[in-house]
Amino acid sequence: MTAPRRAALFDLDGVLLDSAAAVRATLAAVATCATGRRVTLGDLPSGALRRPRVEVLAFLDVPDPDDACERWWDGALSATLVQPFPGVLSGLLALRAEGTAIGAVTLQDRDRLRWLLPPALAELLDVVISRQDAQPKPAPDGLNAALSRVDIEPERAVFVGDSPTDMIAARAAGVVALGAVWGWHPPAALRAAGADHFLPEPASIGPSLLRHLPLIDSA
Repeated sequence: MTAPRRAALFDLDGVLLDSAAAVRATLAAVATCATGRRVTLGDLPSGALRRPRVEVLAFLDVPDPDDACERWWDGALSATLVQPFPGVLSGLLALRAEGTAIGAVTLQDRDRLRWLLPPALAELLDVVISRQDAQPKPAPDGLNAALSRVDIEPERAVFVGDSPTDMIAARAAGVVALGAVWGWHPPAALRAAGADHFLPEPASIGPSLLRHLPLIDSA
């Protein structure tokens, strides 16, 4: 008898995409453009990747962070090529070979994904939900939308994320919350937000993710 289809959903930045260096460089570049003085990576506050970008830019004396992001963010970010973490593509291919639906739920803008997502990664994703497509995480709306598009129930899905908001969204959507410890937030923060299990490295992405799903009668 054929087993029921399952889904593996992922955050992008810090989980599938190794974008930390690009985001740090973008923060410094936007602050440089906005203030007219050179801002370096060393000027960034501690934990810059774990803080809202407008908060980091305000720390760097940018007078209107929202306007600065509108003017310069995409141009600065596009200057650095972002690649998947080692092992991600092969892991997703193995999931696809088993018939698993694969999706991404991200806080990124949809227009940005056209050039931010490497083609080799984009072609492996059955669905991508951006911040324009649903209420952003920690609301579960994006995960619910992704599962609806691939027609899979929450109890047959996992979500891999690296932030507390990812874990909260996963729990609210009724999917298994898997914390990626190679991401931008420490395991303790993920645990406090409700992570069900932790994944130690990008090579953990693959069919073994589905072992964390509860046993479901396939009859």
